[in-house]
Amino acid sequence: MREIIGKTLSICPRCFKRIPATLYEEDGKVYMEKTCPEHGKFKDLYWSDAQLYREFNRYEYIGSVEVTHTKREKGCPYDCGLCPNHKTTTILANIDLTNRCNLNCPICFANAGKTGVIYEPTFEEVKRMMEILRSEIPPTPTIQFAGGEPTVREDLFDIIKLAREMGFLHTQLATNGIRLRNREYVKKLKEVRLSTIYLQFDGISEKPYLIARGKNLLPIKKKVIENCREVGFNSVVLVPTLVKGVNDGEVGDIIRYAVENFDVVRGVNFQPVSFTGRIDEEKRLEGRITIPDFIRLVEEQTEGEITRDDFYPVPVVAPISLLVEKILNRKKPVLGSHQHCGVSTYIFLDDGRMIPLPRFFDVEGFLEVVREKNEELENGRGKILSLLDLSIKVLKLIDRDRAPKSINLKSLANIIVDILKGSYNSLVKLHHSVLMLGCMHFMDPYNFDIRRCERCSIHYALPDGRVIPFCTFNTIHRPLIFRGS
Repeated sequence: MREIIGKTLSICPRCFKRIPATLYEEDGKVYMEKTCPEHGKFKDLYWSDAQLYREFNRYEYIGSVEVTHTKREKGCPYDCGLCPNHKTTTILANIDLTNRCNLNCPICFANAGKTGVIYEPTFEEVKRMMEILRSEIPPTPTIQFAGGEPTVREDLFDIIKLAREMGFLHTQLATNGIRLRNREYVKKLKEVRLSTIYLQFDGISEKPYLIARGKNLLPIKKKVIENCREVGFNSVVLVPTLVKGVNDGEVGDIIRYAVENFDVVRGVNFQPVSFTGRIDEEKRLEGRITIPDFIRLVEEQTEGEITRDDFYPVPVVAPISLLVEKILNRKKPVLGSHQHCGVSTYIFLDDGRMIPLPRFFDVEGFLEVVREKNEELENGRGKILSLLDLSIKVLKLIDRDRAPKSINLKSLANIIVDILKGSYNSLVKLHHSVLMLGCMHFMDPYNFDIRRCERCSIHYALPDGRVIPFCTFNTIHRPLIFRGS
């Protein structure tokens, strides 16, 4: 039985022209269907659990952007950006420092090293891009240096130092880890105050690396973790590109590896592979991994230690940011990403056991309290009284019997309240006491949804002053830029 559940705009995977698309439910799954007048009909799996698709709609948040860089002319996704159509400020900015790379991975979404054109902004251009990001309202708080492979640049340390001087709260390096085999290199990253190493990490056996990267890189990944431990760099996020038949059987083992190295690893962010180029529809549908598929893999491969009910969509935190804005009386970054872009949960460790935050903390009750406080402050109630009441209510939301024995519950409640007061240090403290587990499903030309583009909070900054949403950049704009056209 086929039931239409929504309409949107998409693009043709052949000519990239904007075309209408229909979302419909069939056999408990959500599909996208669209027809290009020139290239025919396309069908793709959008979301493999229709019930969860509807549940996540409850967390939708649509914001606005005060600072834009381009005009609305051709319409989304061609006016990037940011154009007046966009609904979310930059939460995480990517700057590709180069398209050169010391690998030649078959599944590289950046198509690094294959264009025949070298893209490498100068130091001054990078500085100008960061100035544009910091001029947004609110200023972009987090920056990631990517590529290609950013460590092939010899001025990387100077760029990271400059980012810190310009006020970015969090600096991140997306890397394959090859240069980080050198312990002194990792030590230097720590000295220039890099916040996080975002480490490509596809599995705990050699198979995923041989297929996806062309060589067994697992020893290199382990060496990076060892080097981080030795120099005291304790913020690594493992980033597996999830490919069906390649490493989807290692999801649980990757999580367990993170647990075993919790002194260094702060999280795992899985990214299902995107499909580019011409690919047979049957093969694409067979190979497509959506967020609900990832959640099922986690539940099965952790034997129920982490389940479907432990994950929440990204914009669940939007009301929290709005409350912080009211308390501080200034604009704060609001994670208003589309509710079907990504999921995450926090994992506490207790004698080797994984205990997700929702098992002992009433997340829905907390969100209700946050909404209540937002309304109170809008209606003129004093901040001090609201915060006192908030402290009492947050502590009551913790189930002491189900909570990890290794944590101080009152201290946890205080950290949560301090975060609501706008304390970035408390947010950092929380992230260093838990393992963050997440999944971001980036779009490709087949499942492209313009509604998601308009609410993207992960953007690319370019030397020409534009700031472009992640999936729009990698699907449409990157090939044009790196071909020099």
